[in-house]
Amino acid sequence: MRLLLDTHALLWWLDGDERLPAEARAAIADGAAPVLVSAASAWEIATKVRIGKLPGAVEVAERLPEILADQAFAELPISVAHARRAGLLPGIHRDPFDRMLIAQAQIEELTLVSNEQLFDTYGVHRLWAGDADG
Repeated sequence: MRLLLDTHALLWWLDGDERLPAEARAAIADGAAPVLVSAASAWEIATKVRIGKLPGAVEVAERLPEILADQAFAELPISVAHARRAGLLPGIHRDPFDRMLIAQAQIEELTLVSNEQLFDTYGVHRLWAGDADG
């Protein structure tokens, strides 16, 4: 199993936020499964910091590559295949960042660490305690 962190899961991991369920924290901390962070999350964090929606994540936006390296998380670039799949996904979910994570999880066969139950309608494996799939 390889894990792809949703943006909120990444931020909650970095903050030690209790909203990240114990099962997800354990899977991330285990080190047995590679943990990936999408370029879409970097884009989302930077965008939301810029427009004032994530004022507490300024340091993360500024230092994300270094932070990912410190955490031993791998960067997941956005490929043309990812972009094409994200654009062609049915319109159930409209958030472009989430659509990219869904597409990447589908193509790369990754387990998404996310509280977004709507992701389940796209047939991706999702890790989150308390949900039907988590």
